[in-house]
Amino acid sequence: MSQPALTDLLHTAVTAVGGTERPGQVAMAEAVAEALDDGTHLLIQAGTGTGKSLGYLVPSIAHGERVVVATATLALQRQLVERDLPRTVDALHPQLRRKPEFAMLKGRSNYLCLHRLHEGVPQEEEDGLFDPFEAAAPTSKLGKDLLRLRDWSDDTETGDRDDLRPGVSDRAWSQVSVSARECLGATRCAYGTECFAESARERAKLADVIVTNHALLAIDAIEGAPVLPSHEVLIVDEAHELVSRVTGVATGELTPGGVNRAVRRVAKLIDEKTADRLQTAAETFERLMELALPGRLETVPEDLAYALTALRDAARGCLTALGETRDKSVQDEDAVRKQALAAMENVLAVADRIVQASEYDVIWYERHDRFGASVRVAPLNVSGLLREKLFTERSVVLTSATLKLGGDFNGVGASLGLAPEGQGDEDQPQWKGLDAGSPFDYRKQAILYVAKHLAQPGRDTARTDMLDELSELVEAAGGRTLGLFSSMRAAQAAAEELRGRLDTPILLQGEETLGELIRRFADDPGTCLFGTLSLWQGVDVPGSSCQLVVMDRIPFPRPDDPLMSARQKAVEDAGGNGFMAVAASHAALLMAQGAGRLVRATGDRGVVAVLDPRLERARYGGFLRSSMPDFWYTTDRNQVRRSLAAIDAAAKQAE
Repeated sequence: MSQPALTDLLHTAVTAVGGTERPGQVAMAEAVAEALDDGTHLLIQAGTGTGKSLGYLVPSIAHGERVVVATATLALQRQLVERDLPRTVDALHPQLRRKPEFAMLKGRSNYLCLHRLHEGVPQEEEDGLFDPFEAAAPTSKLGKDLLRLRDWSDDTETGDRDDLRPGVSDRAWSQVSVSARECLGATRCAYGTECFAESARERAKLADVIVTNHALLAIDAIEGAPVLPSHEVLIVDEAHELVSRVTGVATGELTPGGVNRAVRRVAKLIDEKTADRLQTAAETFERLMELALPGRLETVPEDLAYALTALRDAARGCLTALGETRDKSVQDEDAVRKQALAAMENVLAVADRIVQASEYDVIWYERHDRFGASVRVAPLNVSGLLREKLFTERSVVLTSATLKLGGDFNGVGASLGLAPEGQGDEDQPQWKGLDAGSPFDYRKQAILYVAKHLAQPGRDTARTDMLDELSELVEAAGGRTLGLFSSMRAAQAAAEELRGRLDTPILLQGEETLGELIRRFADDPGTCLFGTLSLWQGVDVPGSSCQLVVMDRIPFPRPDDPLMSARQKAVEDAGGNGFMAVAASHAALLMAQGAGRLVRATGDRGVVAVLDPRLERARYGGFLRSSMPDFWYTTDRNQVRRSLAAIDAAAKQAE
């Protein structure tokens, strides 16, 4: 029997999920099918509303080989597993004559650990295990969370934290979960046959489509030991996030608090002499970190090298001692030992990496108001790692609403380790780029306004003219404003100022959970929501509640950001334009994402206002504007106020 036509399969799937077939979605599906047939790679920009999930799911399922779909956000994972995949699989079954299985797979710490739940948490301050259910007051927030987790454990089929609604605090979850390093292993654990994480891995091994996240994909690539089942097709959705997620997984950190916890965990299990040596090294490191000033370390200072060498060698001695001794007087010694091993292995690995000071790593001190100082190490570049680990032995499709920066895919391609489009060779994978467009008529639905009359923003200026402009725009819009700020301090200052000037509710990130703030913003059209990075990418509010998106300034990385500045310098040392390759590309990606918050449906109307004249005046302004949706462009402040007032009046009439 011949294979059904791809267009017929796509039409069936779109109808099943209640969607509308779009030309961009058809073009995307055909391009994915071609790449999978040819064993090549594809970068696809698909704007909001294109229906990109089905655009890659249908050709992948039809292809018939195992597929891994990696996403960045919980919302998209849920949409795939709870909505798109069940309906698509059922709808395509009659035509394909098969019904592919699908499963979700996450890192081990995302699943409830029955051993932790029933046996307690290994504690460094006392022998044996600590039962958080007994220690936490039943009336406290922690106590209530833990009791609810215990009840939930009897009902849940997955043990997946994200299936627990409402959720619990990180502190509560840490009492009932373990990392991969802390896990006893199914064969040694009394609860191994019931383990939620092991069950998820078994389901994934049997599935045809596995939905996971960028972090687990990064761990699979970096750790060497495979976490994901073997697969022939990899789809990376929200691919604009991939480089930062891989960088995060590949970043190591040491803090005095973390080192001291590791010392306490291991001390009860090893001989006194070895423990004392570790304690001395930890104290030396702690004293040194009290004096640490934030910033990049071009070379490792002699005192830090000395302290970390001592810490590394002491940690190595502890690991040897842990392997040679057993202490059955410690309650549930296996769990205590496993946690101690995990902590020591991390101290050893990070300390050794910093002491080695590879030219491919960036090392810096960081200081947090609450947690104190830390020393961190991250890869200067992950492009080589991605090229080597991602693009071999399988077809890879990367898609997002924002992959074209400055008009082409080459900037994002370079960050993934790819040569410019069409220039691949034996060492550089071949790939194609496709812009699937958007179903929205951006030029008729939205305006991009740049306030070119404002003063150029400085690092420490009060920007009273910007606040005046913001106030007038919000008033003209009748609220309905999402304010995207480059720093929390700027967001707080703007919220405080406008609360004093306008009779308009201003919601501020941090004053409530993000989900609750977005819900309140969506429910009340007269409300404004101000915040920072997570709002630039995490808000989906179609309709009249969001008709003005304001960016206070171009979101370049901080000049003192150690990793970004190191990457910029590396590009310049290689003869490239570091500012454009790193800082401008970073800003372009965020601005494209931020502008994408405005038009979420075909009926949406509004304005994206950038209160930074450099977007109009600077030479790089054209590059940044061409990375954003093709809105109607103006610098006429009076025109924008009239447009906002008209949009507000139409919305009020419709409400």
